Amino acid sequence: MAVGATEPGDEELAARAASGDDAAFETLVLRYQRRVFRLACRLTSEADAPDVTQETFLSVYRHLPTFRGGAQFSTWLYRIATNAGLMHRRARARRPTESLDAFLPRFDDEGILAQTPDALRSASCVEDALDRRTLALKVQHAIERLPDAYRDAFVLRDLEELSTGDVAEVLGVEAATVRQRVHRARLMVRGYLAELAGGRA
Repeated sequence: MAVGATEPGDEELAARAASGDDAAFETLVLRYQRRVFRLACRLTSEADAPDVTQETFLSVYRHLPTFRGGAQFSTWLYRIATNAGLMHRRARARRPTESLDAFLPRFDDEGILAQTPDALRSASCVEDALDRRTLALKVQHAIERLPDAYRDAFVLRDLEELSTGDVAEVLGVEAATVRQRVHRARLMVRGYLAELAGGRA
């Protein structure tokens, strides 16, 4: 988030908050609460997002003394928010178990892509077959059905637009692992949308 020239940066506010400046902490909350809520919605559900958001900022407040100023505050915050979402998700255990593996591209015994070009193109043309609101709902449904590891990487990289390096830091994995998970998630989501658009009809 861009900060005006006269406004203190995140790291300065975090240091002040860690020293007991409640106004500095409130400024950080106001600066990031919408983004944390949006991330919580994507990692859990709209119904659970308020609890996850509250848990995130409570954890941030408790752990501010451990924040190292050399790191980026936003990445540190995203790690806490992601962990809060994962813990909430596991505790609820309400995620559907149906997988999107069936929507990955398929290859024949000789390694040739089994899908026709028309079927592959249908995902990119899906907006012609579905209105935007329906598309948004279907995309969200597809994201909810992704395996957890792929869902988290996809949400952080493609929806929250964090860099691959930042996603790797948030999730505690290698950058190559992030790229692999995001790529696989994209294939699953695109395949699912192709199915909705009639690509396999």
